[in-house]
Parts: sequence; C-alpha cells; structure tokens
Amino acid sequence: MATRNGKVALVTGGTRGIGKAIAHQLADQGYDLVLNYLRNRTAAKETAAELEAKGVRVHLMKANVGDVSKIKELFSQIEQECGRLDILVNNAASGVLRPLMELEESHWDWTMEINSKALLFCAQEAAKLMMKTGEGGKIVSLSSLGSIRVLENYTAVGVSKAALEALTRYLAVELAPHNIVVNAVSGGAVDTDALRHFPNREELLQSSANRTPAGRIVEPEDLANAVMFLLSDKAWMVRGQTLIVDGGISLLT
Repeated sequence: MATRNGKVALVTGGTRGIGKAIAHQLADQGYDLVLNYLRNRTAAKETAAELEAKGVRVHLMKANVGDVSKIKELFSQIEQECGRLDILVNNAASGVLRPLMELEESHWDWTMEINSKALLFCAQEAAKLMMKTGEGGKIVSLSSLGSIRVLENYTAVGVSKAALEALTRYLAVELAPHNIVVNAVSGGAVDTDALRHFPNREELLQSSANRTPAGRIVEPEDLANAVMFLLSDKAWMVRGQTLIVDGGISLLT
C-alpha cells in the first residue's frame, strides 16, 4: 500500500496504455489521482480499481480536452473535489492517420485540438491551481518521434506533436517564475491501443524492433520511467526539454 503524500496529479488519457503506466507509478509514490478519459468508461473503472487498491484516491473525470469549455469544466471539478493540483501529465492523444494528400480540414482540426491546443489550455488551468498552493508544480507532455522525423501517414499527428514540443519550451520559460517545471517525453513506436489504428501496425513494430539498437521496441513502462524522472526533484534544472526514449532508433540514418 502506498502512503499518500497529500498531493494530486492529473493524467489526461490516464486509464489506458502509457497514461495508465504513468498513473500506476504516481500511485506508488502516494499521489491521489485524477484520470481523464473520453470514451471507454469500463476500462476507466477497471484502472481506477487497480489504483485504489494501492491506497490512493482516484477521481475519474470524462472530458474532451480538445474542447476549451470542457477543459475549464474539468479543472473546476478538480478544484472542487481535490482542492489543489501539483502535477499535470498531458498524455491524451488522438489523430487522423492518412497520406498528406488525403487530409481534410476536419482531420487537421481534430488532431491539432487534442494534441496541441489541449496542452496550452490545460497548462493554463493547471498553472492557476499550482500557483494557489504557493508550491508550484510540474507539467510533462507525451510526444513522439513524428515531431522530428517523417513517418508514413503521420503528417497531421507529427505536426501536432512538433507544436506540442515548441509549446513546451514557451511554457517552461513563462511558468518558471511560478516554480512550475515543464518538459516533454518523446517515444519511438510503442505497442499500445492507439497503435492498433495504424494500417501497417505489425510491419511498423517488427521494423522498429529490428532496427532499434537497444534490441526491442519501447514499452509503456519505459516512457513512464522517463516521465517520473522529469516529475522528480532530480530534474529541477531540466526545463523545456523533450527527452527522447526510443532505444536509439532515431540516431540511425
């Protein structure tokens, strides 16, 4: 059983995949959790039960973080139910996977709203709550190699992640005077639910495993470990950085 530390962490998209792995590590450190989800309430309840068994409080909050009005409602609910917020893990992601010439305006808008706009407005609301305690806080986002490399069918998502990384730098500088530390973690191919939407999933995973110097693809726990480092006081002087966790695959030409 974890000893509760009196602090609260929000993980968007925190009930499955990478978000769930991060939530478990936060629970192990005694954080009460707010897990945001959008669609699968059954999976959300199952994850909440697993985490509550560790002795922490878990609040499930449904919201589309691509909608600013829903973001404001989410953070109002957090303030009412938890009274504070110490950590924001901006993990929720979505996007349309199509060749560049097949992208439509609605595909672009949906992808940018969930993956980029959400960080700006979640960070604004999170910072307000972090400032109220006078203790500051930490914000970490999840990115991907598509932000700096060209991946097949990944145009909209890759650009949205590039925007997320740029925004991470701006947030890090502007929020630093308020004792708020902002960074990001970028991963290589990870076999999560999201990857099952890729038409070439098996090929992508096998190709990544074969080419990765570390000898295997990245697992959710690898990214969670990196996130937890950036959320720790050991990373206090790391600001506005995107930490790449990919087993070395991006080093290859």
